Parts: sequence; structure tokens; C-alpha cells
Amino acid sequence: MAKTATRGRRKAPARGKSKARSGGGLLPWAVIGIAAIGGIVAHDHWKSIQPLLARQSAPATRETAEPRPVTRRDVPPKQVALAAPTPKTAPATAQPLPPAAIPTPAIQPVKAVPATISSGAAETGTAAFGYCGQGAHINCVGDGGVFWYKGEKIVIADMASPVVDRARCDDERRIAFAAKSRLLTLLNAGAFTMNAAGKTDASGAPRVVSRDGRSFGAQLINEGLARKPGAGGAWCA
Repeated sequence: MAKTATRGRRKAPARGKSKARSGGGLLPWAVIGIAAIGGIVAHDHWKSIQPLLARQSAPATRETAEPRPVTRRDVPPKQVALAAPTPKTAPATAQPLPPAAIPTPAIQPVKAVPATISSGAAETGTAAFGYCGQGAHINCVGDGGVFWYKGEKIVIADMASPVVDRARCDDERRIAFAAKSRLLTLLNAGAFTMNAAGKTDASGAPRVVSRDGRSFGAQLINEGLARKPGAGGAWCA
């Protein structure tokens, strides 16, 4: 009898344990129900809840997206180069004219200026001579005793020779032409010296022409192509 009583007592569950088991079985269902109700309410009021959530998440995203720079004590500060001040340009007062607007002076023809020699003065001359023609007489030979140098008429003062245009016979004309050709050769042979032998007049400037101390007039006289000034005699036989 005693054994059966003890067995019956062991099988009867305790009251506290039954309550605990019943309470533990209802708790998950209560949590699920509350979550479902909260989801329905959030879905119905999503438009009014969304701005609040965006405001609360904005500072957090800024802090995570923009990390603060870490300053190191051992790194020297960067040096910033200052821009050099631009010099002030002076205002342009006058602009240069284009080449087309600059007037060019007209080139004037050079006129031959007769060379004048004072009494006793000497002049050294050199030029390319030719026979005088119809044009301007610059550096040319007219006769055996007359030539033009730089536009001035020179008359050899220490000789007299016949003139081609005034020859009275063939012999005089031949001597006149030979004297003219000889004077051209002497003048073109190089530099020569002219010494004034009187005043310049309408007939020309009297000069003693020489080279290396030898007179051209004396050479023509020695060659029989000229005579001393004032010496008589006819050139025709």
C-alpha cells in the first residue's frame, strides 16, 4: 500500500511547472503578432515615417562618408607659391604707322657739280672717259687739248693742238684726231693731277694736267701732236 501511494505522488505534475510551460508557449506567438501589427501600421503610415528616418540617417552617413583628415606632426606644412604681380603696362600713346603709310622721299637725280680749283691748288682725279657726243658732257674728251671732268670743261694750258671740226686740210684733221685719241688714252691710264693755271672763263678752266710729275701737254708736244701755246706755224703743208 505504501509503494502505490508513493508512485501516485511522483506522477502528478507540479503546478508551477505547468504554468511555466504554458507561458513559454504563448510568448513567441505574442511577439509575432506585435511585429505583424507594427508592419501593417508602418505600411499604412510609410509616407509620414520616411522623412523622419531620412533625417536620422543623414548625419550618420555624412560622418561615415567624409572621414576627418588625420594631421601628422612630422610632416611640414605645404608651402603655397604666391603669384607674382603682373607689371602694369604703360598706355600706348602713339601707334607705329604701317609701312604703306610712311611717306618715302622721292629720289632726286644727281646733277654733276663742276669742280672748281683755286689758283695754285692741285686736284687728283680719276674717271672712265669717252668721246663727247650729243648728250651731257660729264667725263669725256672733246679735242686734243679739251676734256670734261665731272661736268666741268678743262683746257690744257701748256699746249695747243688743232681742232677736228676746224681743220683746214687732211693733215690738220689727222693730227687733231690723233691728239684727241692720245689724250683719251692718257686720261684713262690712271689717276692724274690738275693744277690751276689761270681764271676760269667762258672758254673753260685752264689746267696743267700731269701724272707722276710729267705733263700731258709736254708729251703731246714731244709726239708732234701739239705745240707750245702762241707758237706760229700751219698744220697744213
